[in-house]
Amino acid sequence: MAPGTLYLIPTTLGGGNADAVLPAGVQECIRRLDYFIAENPKTTRAFLKLIGSVRPLQSIAVERLDHNTPAAGVDSLLGPVLAGSDAGLMSEAGCPAIADPGAALVRRAHERGVRVVPLVGPSSIPLALIASGLESQRFAFHGYLPVKPPARDKAIRDIESRSRKNRETQIFIETPYRNAQLIDALLAVCRPDTLLCVATDLTLTSEAVRTTRIADWRKNKPELKDRPSVFLILAEH
Repeated sequence: MAPGTLYLIPTTLGGGNADAVLPAGVQECIRRLDYFIAENPKTTRAFLKLIGSVRPLQSIAVERLDHNTPAAGVDSLLGPVLAGSDAGLMSEAGCPAIADPGAALVRRAHERGVRVVPLVGPSSIPLALIASGLESQRFAFHGYLPVKPPARDKAIRDIESRSRKNRETQIFIETPYRNAQLIDALLAVCRPDTLLCVATDLTLTSEAVRTTRIADWRKNKPELKDRPSVFLILAEH
């Protein structure tokens, strides 16, 4: 039997109106699946309810894939797909496999000859980039910076230097409850003329995107606690 298809499923960025960010055809594809692999089964079922799943939620299988899943567990999750069933891979927010443990599953799917299909939907990283007004021909995504101050400060200096050398936008994210610490570090470490964009609550009614120089941010520091945000810097010559 030929293997099934692994669909990479986008979700809403923080709830809200799914129809505003997910095409009808994508929602229909999701509704017909009865096997999902996700970082958090609870939020996955909430998302399926949001888009009006026609199947009883208790009849839908949702298996967990997180940073603690061993390599053997990734193979096990692909078992039903190798046996012919289609599956949907879901992240906590936005598109899966970007700064997300789902990347390991996608790679293994390719190795096992499984067809991988990415579905159209919101991803905070490109949305932030195109809204920032910063260099979009050359950019790099760093995921999460180190948490501890000495390592975090060094990482900020390194990416600021890389940005200046290559005229390259540097993109990174943080767990929302640590946003304040990251902002404080950026304002303390970066040069006053470095451009910083903070893109917050993308696609939500509370969305805010602002790009200005570090010197200006120091006069008007944003309040970002518990608000999903993307950070971008560009250090000009």
